[in-house]
Amino acid sequence: MTEVRKPGEGWTFRRDAIQRFRFVRAALDEATGRVELVYAFDDGPALVEALEIPGAPFALDAPRRRALDAALRLLHLIAGISYYKAALPPELVVESEVPDAALAELLTAVYEDGLGEFAYRNGLSLRGKIRFPAAGDGAAATAAGLAPRAITAIGGGKDSLVSIEALRDAGVEQSLAFIGNSPLIHACAERTGLPAINIARRLAPELFDFNAAGAWNGHIPVTAVNSAILVLVALLRGADQVVFSNERSASYGSLIPGTGEVNHQWSKSWDFERRFAAYVRAHVAADLAYYSLLRPLSELAVARRFAKIDRYDAHFSSCNRNFHILGERPAQRWCGECPKCRFVFLALAPFMPKPRLTAIFGRNLLDEPAQAQGFDALIEYGEHKPFECVGEGREARAVFFELAARPVWREDALVRRFAREIAPRIGAESLPALLVPQGEHGIPEAVWKRVGESFRT
Repeated sequence: MTEVRKPGEGWTFRRDAIQRFRFVRAALDEATGRVELVYAFDDGPALVEALEIPGAPFALDAPRRRALDAALRLLHLIAGISYYKAALPPELVVESEVPDAALAELLTAVYEDGLGEFAYRNGLSLRGKIRFPAAGDGAAATAAGLAPRAITAIGGGKDSLVSIEALRDAGVEQSLAFIGNSPLIHACAERTGLPAINIARRLAPELFDFNAAGAWNGHIPVTAVNSAILVLVALLRGADQVVFSNERSASYGSLIPGTGEVNHQWSKSWDFERRFAAYVRAHVAADLAYYSLLRPLSELAVARRFAKIDRYDAHFSSCNRNFHILGERPAQRWCGECPKCRFVFLALAPFMPKPRLTAIFGRNLLDEPAQAQGFDALIEYGEHKPFECVGEGREARAVFFELAARPVWREDALVRRFAREIAPRIGAESLPALLVPQGEHGIPEAVWKRVGESFRT
């Protein structure tokens, strides 16, 4: 294994020899909006992650500053997952305030379940091996004096745009928030006409050196990190809601023979949402609500709502290749070759005129025989659900059954193949049944009263 030596520091990154991961310190400069999150392995150099939150200087009274301190600690401990995974040392050391029991329990879930795909792909088992120190029950949160407005996460895809328009229709004041410098997200945010907060995040550069030297690498629960960042932003801006756009389908993972369920989207699941929201309300700010507006909806129900909005057709994209930190990005907004492109095309097909959909993607993915295996994975036919943010297999199957009955789609190569070869071997799925809002959610009652009825049509 290659070694990484930091000049003048006499420390070498040896993945399997590292024994401790240290949460060193976290700081926020209210005058500039700069956040520093500092970590280290053993006695190695400080790994400094930096955030720049626009809007400074921030004037905070005592209740909001108390809440902010708790939110900063929460962010520091959650964001450490990006670095911890590089070596997976057996000991976790928190050098500032030791987590309370509730926070330690939340963190254990974030690290174990959030690294589920990472562990599976690397042939590792993390269950029972991640132990955060804990002391006491922690102080109960008080109200931070927040105003009735939302910080709404925007990601450039259809889901967040559905939430934004639903909140707008419901008369909820909102500011959009996104992390990073994606031109696509910038364009979508501008298209909404709403105020936007663009947070800069810079990972510690040493992490990329460690990766090149053989560090463990793979998927992390990015939504958990982003959720903690936006809680901090909401407190700085005095907003009483942090809104994400994770549908109920995100709670279902990939069923791996011999392994069980592995959920690529765990930090978008109801399990994460309820745990994280409960901790924020109980130990950060009693008047801060964290929730997903789309939780009662399936992916198909979200697609149906998005199809009613045409102002973003030339701007949105759910293709994750647009958002890679490293590597090639598609020349167009849609690569047309990945699970996200396939699923979004499929999900929109029952609800959009065919010419509109093919104009968005620049092609008809369902008339490309070479894409058969990729669509088979979406319907879980001889393949497991892809490790991507896509809907359930039953949703994809329901769409294929629906399209096979429609003259405008049934002659396309993959729809015709489905009707001929696959449909006779599997049970039919009902599209209408998947469009009904259902299940638990954390949407505040006042907001649900304003959006719930529209979600049923």
